[in-house]
Amino acid sequence: MTEEVEDGNLISKTEAFLTFVVLSSWRDTIIVLKTCEALSPWAENIQMVRRCCDSIAWKAFKDCQSTGEAVNKEGPWFDEVATLRINHFVRIMTAIRAKGTKPETIGKFIVHYAERRVAGMDTESEGLRGYGYSKNELQFSVVSRKDRGVFGNSKEQRTIIESIISLIPPQQEAVSCKFLLKMLKMAILYSVTPALVSELEKRIGMMLQEATVQDLLIPNYKSADQSNSPECTMHDIDVVQRILEYFLMHEQQQQQPRKSGKFNVLAESLPESARTCDDGLYRAIDIYLKSHPTLSEYDRRRLCKIMNCAKLSLDACNHAAQNERLPMRTVMQVLFSEQLKMREAVQGKEQEQSGNNSEQEENQPSTEIEIKILRAELENVKAKMAELQNDYNELQQEYDKLNNKQRNGYPWSSGWRKIKNSFHAKQEGDGIGDGENRPSPARRCRGSLRRSSMS
Repeated sequence: MTEEVEDGNLISKTEAFLTFVVLSSWRDTIIVLKTCEALSPWAENIQMVRRCCDSIAWKAFKDCQSTGEAVNKEGPWFDEVATLRINHFVRIMTAIRAKGTKPETIGKFIVHYAERRVAGMDTESEGLRGYGYSKNELQFSVVSRKDRGVFGNSKEQRTIIESIISLIPPQQEAVSCKFLLKMLKMAILYSVTPALVSELEKRIGMMLQEATVQDLLIPNYKSADQSNSPECTMHDIDVVQRILEYFLMHEQQQQQPRKSGKFNVLAESLPESARTCDDGLYRAIDIYLKSHPTLSEYDRRRLCKIMNCAKLSLDACNHAAQNERLPMRTVMQVLFSEQLKMREAVQGKEQEQSGNNSEQEENQPSTEIEIKILRAELENVKAKMAELQNDYNELQQEYDKLNNKQRNGYPWSSGWRKIKNSFHAKQEGDGIGDGENRPSPARRCRGSLRRSSMS
């Protein structure tokens, strides 16, 4: 079926048909995507599901742009998308959000899908309008509907509800408070994850001014044994109390001056590329959270998003992993980063040990060569020292010979030196005597006459 066998074979024809015929049509693309539900492993492997979801998301985005971000609920594709499986719907919504679609548009898709796929969303339960029912009759009606499976497969419905809650944009204008309360009732009915239930309660608390009293009448879904106890009430009072507490906390935060914005601007003034380590930023965020304990979950996540967990040291990671003031998502990121750093540290030590061993093996022959070279140089130095010593001895012998010849070859010089010295000594002695007893001129004349007469 490839081009190697024959040009224009089946694969190329199928690819051209999918590209120019199927993926260019709303209805055909959705039909192919529904067909892939029964062929999920093979359809995923050949990227058919991804191509169909991307095509639907692109068409929805272009349609919203052409209508000014207004969803055309009368279009055939709006209802067709609501019939898809939840995993395909999640992929389409994620692709649409990535293209920059407004939260209100995404919210309209989610509300329409929930009304079509979540059993019990389109009708009010007896707990909301059955004021004529007694307490036991009302609870028996709700519990019996849950036990009989009137709302469909509980596991599948739980998966749908959890996925829808995770898809709801964080902006308040995305969905209405009434829709959030409906989702809360369904989440309690199908025992959805407590974390998602708590997230819904906080969202409702921030928008409680839009709710009515009838919206807050949440049935108390208890088993038959628990419903007969005297402490059991007709409606879930604990949920309403938690919603009110979140509402009061939100109002207090609105009355307080918003300092988190200034902190964010100050923290983001230094770009991430210029920060080699985020330990200082983590300490600043921790101090800020400690001094603002009433900060909402959204603001705390917004603050911690500035910090890069991969740039924290091991000590900072250990502290952050036990910090209760940080959001759960940030703690999970810190734990993941800590595991990676510990693994890299272990691998680095192993590589360093193996590197040291190889370096020692490589340096061993080089060290032996250096020792041989030094020994050769030392022998050369010794030989030169011996030559210099011999030259010195020869010069010393010649010098001694010359001194001996001078002493033995001129004996008369010593005698002449003695005579000269004695002569000088005598002359000096005569000069001293003449100075003491020098005769007068007259006496010298007499003496000369006497010598002449005697002669």
